[in-house]
Amino acid sequence: MPCCSVRGLNNEATYSLLVGSGIKAIGGTYRNLCNPETNTVTATMSTGKIIFYEDRNFQGRSYETSSDCPELTSYLSRCNSCRVESGCFMVYDRSNFQGNQYFVRRGEYGDYQRMGMSDCIRSCRNIPMHRGNFRMRIYEKENFGGQMHELSDDCESMTDRFRMNDMQSCNVMDGHWLMYEQPHFRGRQMYMRPGEYRNMKELSMQMGSNTVRFNSMRRILDSCY
Repeated sequence: MPCCSVRGLNNEATYSLLVGSGIKAIGGTYRNLCNPETNTVTATMSTGKIIFYEDRNFQGRSYETSSDCPELTSYLSRCNSCRVESGCFMVYDRSNFQGNQYFVRRGEYGDYQRMGMSDCIRSCRNIPMHRGNFRMRIYEKENFGGQMHELSDDCESMTDRFRMNDMQSCNVMDGHWLMYEQPHFRGRQMYMRPGEYRNMKELSMQMGSNTVRFNSMRRILDSCY
């Protein structure tokens, strides 16, 4: 039987799991999010653990975290491999969640170069587990102009499905998503959490290129965890 003790800050609560006559604590936070447009409440649970290693194949000094880390070199001189014990994360080859991105879930990642990164891992972001609806609107032009299409499921090819050659802005209303540069979930990735993204070109510049165009998108489902 789960039980929660409320922190009273930003509608977050720490949570524990009753085991027999004792309580086993689980390191994470639980947040209720209400979407005013649909008047629905979804639950987002933030938990997970990732271990970073200085050298390839999990060698050298290590650093463990369960939260966002904008600068891994504060703890390690370099980071060339990682192991995800639980949860899902986005890792980046630049500080402050910029540069090439790569989605990692439970498993071992022995060489950063196999992730398509041009440099070692320099920052990471924890991806909360989302349980509820998924909704995103994509727009042909910047600032939510031009054609608009709404998604609630995965899209293997934006060009084939919507006859759109480009997407220059989007509004993620519910859930957490991955964008891919190529159809069928291939190529460079970008993590999209709820929010308004008025200029996709600016986001692609954070990846080190102003020519990245996204053509497929996938929900980060609880089965990923």
